[in-house]
Amino acid sequence: MRSEIALREVDARKAAPLEAVRKQAAWPQGNAMSLTKPMLGLAVGGTLGLLDGLSGFLEPSLAPLMTSVITFSLLKGLIAGAAIGYVSQKVHSIALGMLAGLAIAAVLSLLVILRAGMTLFWDIMLPGMLLGVVVGFTTQKFGRQAPAPDVAR
Repeated sequence: MRSEIALREVDARKAAPLEAVRKQAAWPQGNAMSLTKPMLGLAVGGTLGLLDGLSGFLEPSLAPLMTSVITFSLLKGLIAGAAIGYVSQKVHSIALGMLAGLAIAAVLSLLVILRAGMTLFWDIMLPGMLLGVVVGFTTQKFGRQAPAPDVAR
């Protein structure tokens, strides 16, 4: 009987640190993710940018240019995602986050259009602006606000 009680006490002492670790590693409550808004924007923007570039395989005339199409779409998505995530930290409205995403992605898409030519205007602009709206919504809705830096006095 005494040995069973002693074993239970030892097991309880071993389990206490594990419970503390589990509580720290648990997902936050609500709709918040554990990624900060810029990091979430980077992840979502990069993923959507890559998918945007890979969709170029549906257009046979882009076959010789697919390497640059995928590369520039991915870079556009990464840059737009990081910029939208940064803006989302400053603005606390889903509508303003989506509008900022639309504007940032439109400017970046315009830079790509200037390099690719005006014949592909809508083929580049529409997916780019859609990427911006989706990333803007995602960072505002699911991103975590970055902790404020400690200021030493």
